[in-house]
Amino acid sequence: MGQLDVRQSPLEKYRNIGIMAHIDAGKTTTTERILFYTGISHRLGEVHDGTATMDWMEQEQERGITITSAATTCFWRDHRINIIDTPGHVDFTIEVERSLRVLDGVVALFCAVGGVEPQSETVWRQAVKYQIPRIAFVNKMDRIGADFDRVVTMMHKRLGACPLVLQLPIGEEDNFTGVVDLIAEQAIIFDQCSLGTEYEVRAVPEGMISQVAEYREKLMENLADLDDDFALRYLEDEEISEAEIKSLIRRVTLASEATPVLCGSSFKNTGVQPLLDGIVDYLPSPVEVKETNAIEVESGLPVTIMVSDETQPTALVFKILTDPHVGQLAFIRLYSGVVETGMQLYNSSRKCYERVGRLLKMHANKREEVKKIYAGDIVAVVGLKTATTGDTLCLKENPVLLESMEVPEPVIGVAIEPLSQSDHERLSQALERLAAEDPTFKVSIDEESGQTIISGMGELHLEIIVDRLAREFKVNANVGKPQVAYRETITTSTNCEGRFIRQDGGRHQYGHVELRLEPISSDQDLEFVDKIQADELPQEFIAPVKLGLEEAMLAGPLAGYPMVGIKVDLNGGSWHETDSNELAFKLAASIGFNEGVKLSVPTILEPIMEVEVVVPSDFLGDVMGDLNARRGRIQGVESRRGEMQVISAFVPLAEMFGYATEVRSRSQGRATFTMQFSCYEPVSQEIVRKRIEYTTL
Repeated sequence: MGQLDVRQSPLEKYRNIGIMAHIDAGKTTTTERILFYTGISHRLGEVHDGTATMDWMEQEQERGITITSAATTCFWRDHRINIIDTPGHVDFTIEVERSLRVLDGVVALFCAVGGVEPQSETVWRQAVKYQIPRIAFVNKMDRIGADFDRVVTMMHKRLGACPLVLQLPIGEEDNFTGVVDLIAEQAIIFDQCSLGTEYEVRAVPEGMISQVAEYREKLMENLADLDDDFALRYLEDEEISEAEIKSLIRRVTLASEATPVLCGSSFKNTGVQPLLDGIVDYLPSPVEVKETNAIEVESGLPVTIMVSDETQPTALVFKILTDPHVGQLAFIRLYSGVVETGMQLYNSSRKCYERVGRLLKMHANKREEVKKIYAGDIVAVVGLKTATTGDTLCLKENPVLLESMEVPEPVIGVAIEPLSQSDHERLSQALERLAAEDPTFKVSIDEESGQTIISGMGELHLEIIVDRLAREFKVNANVGKPQVAYRETITTSTNCEGRFIRQDGGRHQYGHVELRLEPISSDQDLEFVDKIQADELPQEFIAPVKLGLEEAMLAGPLAGYPMVGIKVDLNGGSWHETDSNELAFKLAASIGFNEGVKLSVPTILEPIMEVEVVVPSDFLGDVMGDLNARRGRIQGVESRRGEMQVISAFVPLAEMFGYATEVRSRSQGRATFTMQFSCYEPVSQEIVRKRIEYTTL
């Protein structure tokens, strides 16, 4: 057990980074190599045989995928590197989102064969949203079909990135043996007998001298485009040192103006140490990242959090995890100040106090207990009773709220029924814990049938939830067929009014509103615009009107699905001095809205998925025909090096259940696919009729 009373590493030597990419690009394998070469682990764990340190859940080891973000710490060149290995599967995208929220830098992994794949684009967009500096690592250079230049071109075209190629691969596929450092103009050859721990720096191979010169020239030109002073010195043929080149690369990387590109093969133990050098050289410390903004609770004014041990503690809870040994763990990023065990913190999101029981530095599912943590640290806390994902911890004297996270809505649900009374009691407790861990997992009760409905981001997401219920919580339950999360909206604009007039005992109630309904983007829920003149309705009736509209949107007129994509203007109304109250106006708004929706040609919306299928050429026609039969819209087919074809399509989620089995059977097990939510779109009148019939059964 560690007892840290003083800061071990200066804040400038911290690197809080995430490793993220498309599924099966090699994130976990790369992290395993980093742990091995930094001396944290003394043997190489492998994903394919279930021994990876970072994939510690049974479900991860069986499936060979990462499900939950795992945190660990290692040291390289006197720098402390806190690493979060994130999932690549789109069903667990919230794990990436919440990790990015607290990280300072990202290593974006790309498969040298697959290139920029759909989930690569998704996590790249997430990193852009949080303005996080990135370096790229083109992995799997030893694989058949590896093409470094193609990946760099795809980064530029698909991601809009400005790639700075800092290395070239030596050899391809089976002949890949090392990399050429374009800055130092040296070759690095890795020794496989020592599992890559030993490597030799040599002169550039004879056959690559002209290629290296060409790529180094291109690198210098790219840097000149990004910095005027550098351009002047470069054009005047002035001597520019390696340190100066690295300094400029660091500067443009931190400003997110460019992305350094390295290459290697983690599985073949090649290129990982230069990647560690790149993390230290080009990714930011906590003091170099963009300012952390917060809101003062009392004044509502924006405030900047200074990254320092001297300021008051401010931390963000970014993940909740149930540990079988110590109970609930809350993962936090400490942005400022110092926190000790036993300290009382204020949860400004929940408006309550929390006591810090124990502080644990995590290494996957292993832990080291410490007494004190400092600004920049990412740790797990035991003892927080009410904290959930996105909560801010600070001091009561000067409470602030950090920016929380956007959580996507679930697109698929299933009914779940416990098999016995004892299972029933355990089920509700287990679902409560799982919902606390995962913000994209929702539990609800169907009012008509009384069934418990669990909702998530995809079939795999719910499959893992059900598996965990049985294994971790010992709950036996029957699970129904997946149900799509449909929505309803309107297609035309209309003016309407709602009146609520009632005599309740001896007392009258009166509310009257005039509304205009308009369809807007289905990405939005309700857009409410108050256009009332100051003297037309008292201000205290406006909020109840909005509340009445929100409640009315919970169930649409066609099949009772929640409504989205509606703008409501409150254009007028009337009131009575003694008979009008908040309830009357809330009910008047609901009545008017429901009447207006019927006149606005309502329709049902269904979730549309962006699907990408990688299939051998021999089976292309069959797979495309099947996608068309599933109401899919083919966007294009791209040839990949070798015999593989990539089909891009938009397909309704309702048609994609069981597709994994179907596409394998149509391609002799050789095709793979990924899908992610794209948008909601109206369904045909035939499907509207079927959904209405289904919900009225």
